[in-house]
Amino acid sequence: MLEVSEVSAAYGSIEILHNISLVVETGKITTLIGANGAGKTTTLKCVCGLLAPFRGQIRWKGKNLVGLRPDEIVRRGVCLVPEGRHVFPHMTVAENLDMGAYQRRDRQGIAQDLEWVFGLFPVLRTRRRQPAGTLSGGEQQMLAIARGLMSAPELLLMDEPSMGLAPMLVDEVFRVIQEISRAGKTILLVEQNAAMALSVAQRAYVLEVGSIVLTGSGASLLADPEVERAYLGL
Repeated sequence: MLEVSEVSAAYGSIEILHNISLVVETGKITTLIGANGAGKTTTLKCVCGLLAPFRGQIRWKGKNLVGLRPDEIVRRGVCLVPEGRHVFPHMTVAENLDMGAYQRRDRQGIAQDLEWVFGLFPVLRTRRRQPAGTLSGGEQQMLAIARGLMSAPELLLMDEPSMGLAPMLVDEVFRVIQEISRAGKTILLVEQNAAMALSVAQRAYVLEVGSIVLTGSGASLLADPEVERAYLGL
């Protein structure tokens, strides 16, 4: 279980997160929704060690992550799939996937996970020798998720996985997110497409200007009139 307790964080002198607390239950999908600039990505950066909060604790399986380097956090089973994909464009698909597993030494496990991600994203198998920069936007998003999975995470942090994708690909990405969850992974999902995020999440939080203002099940927030007005365009 991931526990974020009274965390505050800033960029320089500008405080972005104000005493936020949230819980991500093991094996569940938890989503964090909110407008641009609300602090969603900042929250993920704090969890994965890219930004150190100046107050609060972030505990994963009972151990505090604050102060650990990002690579140490990856070794503890936490991986970020960043916004904007950030694949290595001049490396092949296969080389990008190898980079995801760079800290692992269990060759049999790596081979099994490679087959698993090729099962999730069959197009990556057919394009495995192709430079990642020549893939379509949707294929690069698939590669970014697959590369994250190759680190064998227990907790997968996903930042805007549907950004810039055609509606058909958005549906495919969310289908895969649910399949990853069914495989036993814990997921913290940040997503602008609030309706899709709430429809797959067991737990949801609404972040406004760096503060948690609503929490509940995905289904209950999906039906909440305030959430409908502010985030679902209804």
